[in-house]
Amino acid sequence: MTDARRPEGLLLDAMGTLIGLRRSVGSTYAAFAAEHGVNVEAEAINAVFPQLFRAAPPLAFPGLEGKALLEAEQAWWVALIDGCLKACGHDDPLPEGLGPALFRHYATAEPWQVYGDVAEHLQQWRSAGLKLAVVSNFDQRLHGLLEQLELAPLIDTVVVSSAVGAAKPDPRPFERALELLELPAAAAWHIGDSPEDEAGARAAGLHCVLIQRKQPAGTPGGTRS
Repeated sequence: MTDARRPEGLLLDAMGTLIGLRRSVGSTYAAFAAEHGVNVEAEAINAVFPQLFRAAPPLAFPGLEGKALLEAEQAWWVALIDGCLKACGHDDPLPEGLGPALFRHYATAEPWQVYGDVAEHLQQWRSAGLKLAVVSNFDQRLHGLLEQLELAPLIDTVVVSSAVGAAKPDPRPFERALELLELPAAAAWHIGDSPEDEAGARAAGLHCVLIQRKQPAGTPGGTRS
């Protein structure tokens, strides 16, 4: 039996573990809303976003791929943006273009940062021969983000909930990552930042290590990271 203290591979959460936002969701949403003629306070969005984010259906779309999957991903986020503005008192229809503009913005490196210890750890793990996978409750934009943030060359594979059709704490994203790494669960650990990380990893038979990062106001504590 593989010694759990010496894993052959690591499954890594993304948001709140490897990367995080440079500024609060509220400040970005409020700035983009103002450009579309909507006045809303950043603090108000920060107050409602975490709860709405946690209450939203899983960011997972079984059976979809290609253009249909991309459309479903964007629609999920646009609905969340609309819900945030409505919860802040904006009862009019969401201005055309606001949701897609925010969706495109978060597909770029500009709003994101790589935590200071990440690149060094990834390089050390790769040098030690560990296989590395990112397992995230996010969408296909993560592939491009990891490229832009120069982390992709240090990762063997990336599994996102939207494409695999299940989200943490469901064990299927972890199981898919293990398949791609060609490792049994006993040979890998998961590193994340949320209860969903721990519950999903344990359901997949993985040892789990939780970490904590300082994140901007309004960040939902990695619950869908």
